[in-house]
Amino acid sequence: MKHLLIGVLLLGAQVLYAQPSGLRVGEKAPDFSATDQHGQLVQLEKLVKKGPVVVFFYRGQWCPYCNKQIKQMQDSLQLLSAKGASVLAVSPEIQENIAKTVSKTKAEFPVLHDEGLRIMNAYKVTYAVDPATIDRYKKFNIDFNQVNGTNGAKLPVPAVYIIKNGVISYRYFNEDYTKRPSIRELVQQL
Repeated sequence: MKHLLIGVLLLGAQVLYAQPSGLRVGEKAPDFSATDQHGQLVQLEKLVKKGPVVVFFYRGQWCPYCNKQIKQMQDSLQLLSAKGASVLAVSPEIQENIAKTVSKTKAEFPVLHDEGLRIMNAYKVTYAVDPATIDRYKKFNIDFNQVNGTNGAKLPVPAVYIIKNGVISYRYFNEDYTKRPSIRELVQQL
């Protein structure tokens, strides 16, 4: 009985902190709509009809790697647009913190609040932050319940997808949040 109980507890911990797998190239991209930093409703389906869409997930305005990536996307927006692409950023952070992100990075493309983690879950990039990491971040005044509101201590792997004709044609998925694809790589994939 003791071994069964330990096994059930370990399985429960694995399910609770299961690592995301991300969607794969060739899969149909789940459609979504969400509100951007201007309060406008953005619908993936409408953008895909106009051309390829670069969708990337970022953790929050408190993440220097995310801010650097957003700034690079903004600085290279003309290169991406020249390929006919639209760019969308998706985050679990609340609108107030999205405004901070936009202020820091000068992002002009839509930055979307993923209320209820619907988009992150559909793209299989969501993970629960473990208690030890939550405690470490609190020492730096980062409280996930404050920065993410009802989304709490759940973050996305900072994945990047290129969607063409409703299908994922490119995927960058690396659980190491310090690594991101280059703009050159994205332009080549467009």
